[in-house]
Amino acid sequence: MDVTRRGALAAAAGLAGLAAAPARADDEAGWAAIAALYPVTRAVTQLENGYWGSMATPVLEAYQELGRRMNRDNSWYARRAMQKDIAAVVARVAAEMGGAPEEVALCRNASEGLSALIAQVRDVGAGDRILYADTDYDSTKGDMVSLARARGAEAVRIDLPKFATRETALAAYADAIARTDRLKLVLLTHMSHRTGLVLPIAEIAALARARGAFTIVDAAQSFFQMPFKVGDFGTDAIVVNLHKWVGAPVGTAAFWIRRDAIAAIAPAPATPDAPVDSVGGRVYPGTVDYAAQMAIPAAFDFQPRLGTPAVKLARLQALRNRWVAPLRGLDGLEILSPDDPAAHGALTSFRIRGRTSVADNIAITDALLNRFGIMTVHRVGLAAGACVRVTPSLFTTMAEVDRLVPALRTLVGELAV
Repeated sequence: MDVTRRGALAAAAGLAGLAAAPARADDEAGWAAIAALYPVTRAVTQLENGYWGSMATPVLEAYQELGRRMNRDNSWYARRAMQKDIAAVVARVAAEMGGAPEEVALCRNASEGLSALIAQVRDVGAGDRILYADTDYDSTKGDMVSLARARGAEAVRIDLPKFATRETALAAYADAIARTDRLKLVLLTHMSHRTGLVLPIAEIAALARARGAFTIVDAAQSFFQMPFKVGDFGTDAIVVNLHKWVGAPVGTAAFWIRRDAIAAIAPAPATPDAPVDSVGGRVYPGTVDYAAQMAIPAAFDFQPRLGTPAVKLARLQALRNRWVAPLRGLDGLEILSPDDPAAHGALTSFRIRGRTSVADNIAITDALLNRFGIMTVHRVGLAAGACVRVTPSLFTTMAEVDRLVPALRTLVGELAV
């Protein structure tokens, strides 16, 4: 029996006899049953679930079994049979992404994939321009600056409005794209890890494509938090994490390059002679945690237990709205993403008025944890200043989210200037 099949059977065994998946966002009994499948600490109120996603017990058990297999059979398995099993994993990931297996490859995290793809875009040269935004991920912004420096190009940064909506974000990109000559590359983040804003990627990508620019999408936070397929956006490349909202082990991610765009990205420096049409040759990760990769199908197999993609998103949005709704309009509190359901998922950030420094926002997260037992995280890099991110997960209860409301009322009263 191959290793991926063993992992799938372990996951199926872990699900046997469980109640049906929640059919609605407000099915509290159903979501309590889901929460019981996640062996997470309740020592704190965990509202920082954007780093990586905890594995559900069936997935964790599949991963542990696969780790024992890899430890036991070692290179006998790895050098003789593993590539066939990895290919099966890639085919499953491709199917879930909506792409073809020959367009998809695995990597360890979205940062690794994005860094490689950005650095290896061929058609950027001296005098060209590349475009990114203040809401993009820290390392990808660095990748864009480094690419420009290496090629003699110019990295153009746009700052999205402080309280951006899908409409105002689209307008900002439309203006920047229209006025940037020799535009060759546009980096887009589907869901900002800073504010939670979900961009209208298809509309922005169409504008970039009309100018002849290559588009790369960071979908690290949005994949399996928001329902979509790679073909929905009309972009050239998309990178996703599998260890966030898919719930696979840490160190699992993937990237997709549109078949006729693969040649536009050079092979990894370590594999300079990789075939022109080889997606896998674009990132060279070396030896990785193969048990983690083999457990990816078990994580996908678990997803139906969480309900349909629409129900899953509705639950995450309901958890987000549980704290946003009573605090929206509170004097001294700035909530940084709109209430438009197309513009957010679980993740939303806030800022206390006048508290824009990194030190300010670290102090706020420390106060939330030390005084109220609530785990959050500060985020930096926005033009308007640092902020604090709140991210519930599907194992989070409404009662846990409720704890944030009086805590923020207290801190805003003490700290707003």
